[in-house]
Amino acid sequence: MQLEVLKNRIIWLKFFHGYVDRSFSVEIDRLCILGIYLSIFFLFCRMKNSLLLILFLFSFATIHGQSPAQKLIDNSIQYHDPDNKWDSWNPDLSFTVLYPGKPDGKRSVRFDNKKEEFNFVANYKEGKLVYSVKQGQAKATWNDSETIPESAAKQYRISTDRALMYRNYYVYLYGMPMKLNDPGTQIEPSVELVDFYGKKYNKIRVTYDQSVGKDTWYFYFDPATNALQAYQFFKDESKNDGEYILFEGEIIKDGIKIPKDRKWYYNNDGKYLATDVLD
Repeated sequence: MQLEVLKNRIIWLKFFHGYVDRSFSVEIDRLCILGIYLSIFFLFCRMKNSLLLILFLFSFATIHGQSPAQKLIDNSIQYHDPDNKWDSWNPDLSFTVLYPGKPDGKRSVRFDNKKEEFNFVANYKEGKLVYSVKQGQAKATWNDSETIPESAAKQYRISTDRALMYRNYYVYLYGMPMKLNDPGTQIEPSVELVDFYGKKYNKIRVTYDQSVGKDTWYFYFDPATNALQAYQFFKDESKNDGEYILFEGEIIKDGIKIPKDRKWYYNNDGKYLATDVLD
């Protein structure tokens, strides 16, 4: 009976914590933990079944075991997606890719998280490439035909597998930081305050289960607002390969804050690669 009462207290406190103003969150955490520890102490004094106590303590640790990194992610999600739009988000994004020494590229991306649909369009001098994915089924067309000319297929590496890769790539990057709560994400618990290309950020390190991905990612958050403002990935961190991406500006698209401009650089030498600019 005492265990059930305590369980209900924990649930109520967690529920209450989720809906109060965030400025009180630290104090509420302290009160929650203090109250629950006192309850555990009295429960321990009464409880005769040690196995039941162990199970209870394990449940308590699970509820209150949130790491500093996970708290930072949650606060950043609250900043970027305050109305929980992500699960049903269906943006239509048009952008220009600015390349050094090359013509600009026009691109558009549309996806619907609820319907599990994705559409990518790239207009090249030779023709129009479209990748589409509907509930896992991928399709590629060139100038509205599924018969892809060999020259175009070779030059732009067109394939249905690439359609899936593009879907994963764009949904992943435009879905940050919400996508950090996906299954298979391994978030290291610590948060580090760092200088990164002239600005101070709170940095976290993220890896993935082998079935999800092999890259190592770092995410950089504004210390004042918790906004995600840069990310970086490595294929092999010991070789300093991969790229880093810096954000400039911000727009609100269908209720979610996303970066307006993203500038891409190589990690190893800082070489500038491109900028994608949302229209």
